[in-house]
Amino acid sequence: MRVIFMGTPAFAVPSLERVLRDGHEVAAVVTRPDRPAGRGQALTASPVKVAAARAHLPVLQPASLRDPHAQAALSELAPDAILVVAFGQILPPAVLAVGRHGCWNVHASLLPRYRGAAPVAWALIRGERVTGVSIIRMTERVDAGPVLLQRSEAIRDEDTAGTLGERLSRLGAEALAEALVALEKGEARPVPQDEALASFAPKLSAADQRLDWGEAAEALRNRIRGLTPEPGALTALAGETLKVLAAAVEEGEAGAAPGTLLAVTRRGPVVATGRGRLCLLTVQPEGRRPMDGAAFARGRRLAAGALFG
Repeated sequence: MRVIFMGTPAFAVPSLERVLRDGHEVAAVVTRPDRPAGRGQALTASPVKVAAARAHLPVLQPASLRDPHAQAALSELAPDAILVVAFGQILPPAVLAVGRHGCWNVHASLLPRYRGAAPVAWALIRGERVTGVSIIRMTERVDAGPVLLQRSEAIRDEDTAGTLGERLSRLGAEALAEALVALEKGEARPVPQDEALASFAPKLSAADQRLDWGEAAEALRNRIRGLTPEPGALTALAGETLKVLAAAVEEGEAGAAPGTLLAVTRRGPVVATGRGRLCLLTVQPEGRRPMDGAAFARGRRLAAGALFG
C-alpha cells in the first residue's frame, strides 16, 4: 500500500518502522518543523524525522497543513491512505480527503475514553488500571472517528508516562499493521464511537503540574507518575521549585497539615497529605540533575516541620 506517514515524537517511530518492515511504500513522511532545544536552543529534528532520514525517506515539514501549497503537495503524492501517529497538528478537511482509503490515526487510549493530546498522562493521573490503543478513521472532530480496532494494555503499579508510553507505542505499531492488512483486503469495518462514554485528556497545563498536598497520597502519586519524565510534577520548597519524579505512599495517617515534612527516612522525605503520607523517592532541584530523595533531604538538612507547596 502507498501511504503518507505523519508523526513527530518518539511514540510514532515504532509505527513508521513497522510500516516499512511490512513492505508498504512510504511516499513521504510529514513531521513538525525543527524546533529549538537544549541549553543552546539549536534547531533539532523530531524523532520521526531522524527515523525517516535513516530510511532515506522524503520528509515534508509544513508549518501548517492549512497551507494550500502543503495540501497540494500531499495530493500530488496520490497515497492510498494517510497514517497519523502523534503528529501534533489538526488535519483540515482537504487533507482528510486525500487518499482513497482516507486518514487513519493511532491513538493511545481505548476510545471514546481519553480523547485529546495527553491520553497516557491522564490515564495515570486518574488512576486507571487498563488502557490501550485505538485505530480510528479520522474525521473533522478530533479523536471522534469510527474505531477499526483496539488493543488493551494493563497499567502496572510502577508505570510512569514514559514506561507506559513506550509499551503503547509498540502496541500501536502492531495494531496499525493489522489495520493496514484489513484495508488492503477490503475488510475494514470501523464502528462509530459511543458519545455517551466519551472522556477527555487535554494538553497538560502548568496548573496540572502543581502538586496539591491537600489531595490524598495515592492521588498525588498518580499525578507524579502521569507527569514523569516530562513535564514533571512540581512543588515549592523554601521559595524554590522542586520537581518530583517518583514517590511512594507510606502507611499511617498524615498527622499534620498537608505539605508538612513529617520525617526524613532512608527512602526520602515523608510529607503529610490530605489523606495519608507520601515519600519523595526521586526529586530534581532547580538547575540540577535528578537525585535520590534521601540524598536531597540530607543535603538541604531538612527537618520535620518544613513546608512543601
